[in-house]
Amino acid sequence: MFNFTNRVVFAAMALLIGLWVAPAAMAQEAPKADASQKQANVSDKELKSFAKAYVDYHKIRQSYEKQLNTIQDPAEKEKVQREGNAKVSKALEKQGLTPESYNRVFSAVNNNEQLRKKTLKLIEDERKNS
Repeated sequence: MFNFTNRVVFAAMALLIGLWVAPAAMAQEAPKADASQKQANVSDKELKSFAKAYVDYHKIRQSYEKQLNTIQDPAEKEKVQREGNAKVSKALEKQGLTPESYNRVFSAVNNNEQLRKKTLKLIEDERKNS
């Protein structure tokens, strides 16, 4: 069963990636579809790419979050955010994802418990291997 903690992790991921990766792209809504359609539209390859990007993103976020919490100068903070944004974009690109495709998979995962369980397993495996 998918627990509250995992749901919060996915929700936090969506919020945080929205702060760093192409805000205009994040504003676009994914087309509405029922959960079975969304699952059918997500391949195993996309799920694996999503899991890798998710793990990479968290590593980047943890690294930059510490820096951002200590910086007082707004210009320096903006510079560090741009640097973090560039790294997140590269992490997505490395996995063959765009912010839009990442969000599409994210939405599918959040709306389908079976897909969510499969994705969480891939994320756990990726964390162990990295």
